[in-house]
Amino acid sequence: MTFKEPWSKRHKKVTAGLPHSLSNSFAEPLSNEELIKLSIERGDQAIVDEYNNHSLDYTPIGGSPDILEEIANLYGPNITADNIVLTAGTQVGIQTVATALLDENSHSIVFTPGYQSVQIAPVHAGSDVTIIELKAEDKWQIDPEKVKTAIQDNTKYIVANEPFNPAGTLMSRETQLALKEIADEHDIYIMFDEIYRHLEHDPKDRLPAMADVYEKGISAGGMSKPWGGCGITIGWIALQDTALKEKMVDDLYFGTICPSRASEIQAVMALRSSNYLLKRNVEIIKRNMSLLDQFFDDFSDYFSWIRPRAGATAFVKFKGPLNTDQLGLQLAQEGISIKPAYVFSDEVSEDVDYFRIGYGEKIMPSALEALRCFVEKHKKEWSS
Repeated sequence: MTFKEPWSKRHKKVTAGLPHSLSNSFAEPLSNEELIKLSIERGDQAIVDEYNNHSLDYTPIGGSPDILEEIANLYGPNITADNIVLTAGTQVGIQTVATALLDENSHSIVFTPGYQSVQIAPVHAGSDVTIIELKAEDKWQIDPEKVKTAIQDNTKYIVANEPFNPAGTLMSRETQLALKEIADEHDIYIMFDEIYRHLEHDPKDRLPAMADVYEKGISAGGMSKPWGGCGITIGWIALQDTALKEKMVDDLYFGTICPSRASEIQAVMALRSSNYLLKRNVEIIKRNMSLLDQFFDDFSDYFSWIRPRAGATAFVKFKGPLNTDQLGLQLAQEGISIKPAYVFSDEVSEDVDYFRIGYGEKIMPSALEALRCFVEKHKKEWSS
């Protein structure tokens, strides 16, 4: 296995303890008290009793029946509880798919910039990898023709993040179908990390899950982003290929094995409260988006972006005299955290030298106001 240094490691050291965070990528965080209250208000006392009285025994490898049923409800008829693998966080699922599917004789196609685990998991599994760079001038969209050109005789896997982190953009249905057809023609698996699915700013824009549309399609999901349940530490993989599912379960014997029962029950509580939680979180996101619209209108000489359509992150170009690494250090000195381009790319070219901001929390406006003050303070020197 080729080990890769975590790209966000230095960022976390630079921004630890800062009062104004624009780094967070999740929706409004939940509390356990809120979960219990929502469950009682729904009349679901049974799940509260289960939480208070559950055994501390091991859970089944791959997940307990109740949480698997709740997750399967997020998908179409091709995905049942038998098509879900539960993991201790989505990253574990992303890595487990790669190790179950790939080896040193395989080839994979990944995209940059993006979440490091999505790009690096095939490398950790020993696969040869072709990296396709996405660009703002293409609105961060995947070009199926470039994918087709990258395919080799031993290509086994295409993996992408959709909705797209860090930019919050959405693929078209036509592009999704084109990728599916390319993969089908060449007998290739496709995994979409769909961690931001269900946080589309307009629900009409939601794509079908890749696990629903393709027999060799795989969807990764988790509680951390749409439901604001990062600390629940529950992720999952949905897929139609039950043989691959069994290989994943075998691999989990050598990994985290199984999440805690408390985490499973908390995930059940949150999923059963989806109507409320997703509506609330999208409303927060849309309010914060209106503030960002005003900010970027006010400071269009210094910043540009492709306006997001999903999730709680945006990828921003700084037009001033600093690269995003330098800008991030200056902001950190004044108590503000962003995520520079090095967190999303192994090599930062001018085309991908953007920084990510998060806007999914109620407290985001105070961090944005701190950024506004920072810009007002420095804009004269940037223009000189």
